[in-house]
Amino acid sequence: MLRIKREQVKDFFIINLGVLLMSTGIYFFKFPNHFSTGGVSGLSVIMGGIIPNLKPGAFVFVLNMILLIIGFLFFGKGFGVKTAYASIAFSAQIWILEIVFPLSGPLTDQPLLELVYAVLLPAFGSALLFNNDASSGGTDIVAMILKKYSSLDIGKALLISDSIITVSAIFVFGVKIGLFSIAGLLSKALIVDTVIESINLNKFFTIITTKPDEICAFINRDLNRGATVQDAKGAFTHQPKKIVVAVVNRPQAVRLQRHIREVDPDAFILITNTSEIIGKGFRGVH
Repeated sequence: MLRIKREQVKDFFIINLGVLLMSTGIYFFKFPNHFSTGGVSGLSVIMGGIIPNLKPGAFVFVLNMILLIIGFLFFGKGFGVKTAYASIAFSAQIWILEIVFPLSGPLTDQPLLELVYAVLLPAFGSALLFNNDASSGGTDIVAMILKKYSSLDIGKALLISDSIITVSAIFVFGVKIGLFSIAGLLSKALIVDTVIESINLNKFFTIITTKPDEICAFINRDLNRGATVQDAKGAFTHQPKKIVVAVVNRPQAVRLQRHIREVDPDAFILITNTSEIIGKGFRGVH
């Protein structure tokens, strides 16, 4: 019970951190520079340029709430609670920032520098949300509905819609802003994927050894991880050996490598990076 509460608190903290990074990057760097990289926030930038009196934050809030209601109508109780919370929190933060920190223009006179933050902060935030089975809602809800009722490739559909919104910046704000927006769109997806892989990065060990018991005892007792042992035979020496297979996180990998060298200096170790681990102690099967 205590562990469940700790996991819930951890998820709550990470989701709020992700939302904060997204709202900060979008409000302080994306909105004042008119960068449009797709999604509801990108659409709000375009609409703000077409309708001068329309504040992007208000548009984000209203559209996200409409899409959130649509999500509950289509999916009912099965609609993600985390996504619903993140969508409301994100929309509310954007609106609050407009009231507390009103901006009359970009923070600096360096659009390329601001583009970096306009892409990096929301990308990191999105990665944290995606890694916790959540999102900020918006066009993701449309994608969920399309996935349920059609055979469309959702990834391509979202890319096309984001591209249309982004290219529209050329006609609304000019070529310079449009090209910045396109550059932001192209780098956003890559950054999100890279951050998610980095967060989930673990080390896959394949250890060929004659001391499997000592190594497995360390993995089980000191690292609190599991291991699998297989029989093997040296192709050159024909001596019997054991192959120990285990997955650990990065700090544990350093300890495990050091321990192997202490108990079996002749062990042959293969270490591979991996970010998709499904099983006890890592990700559950959904």
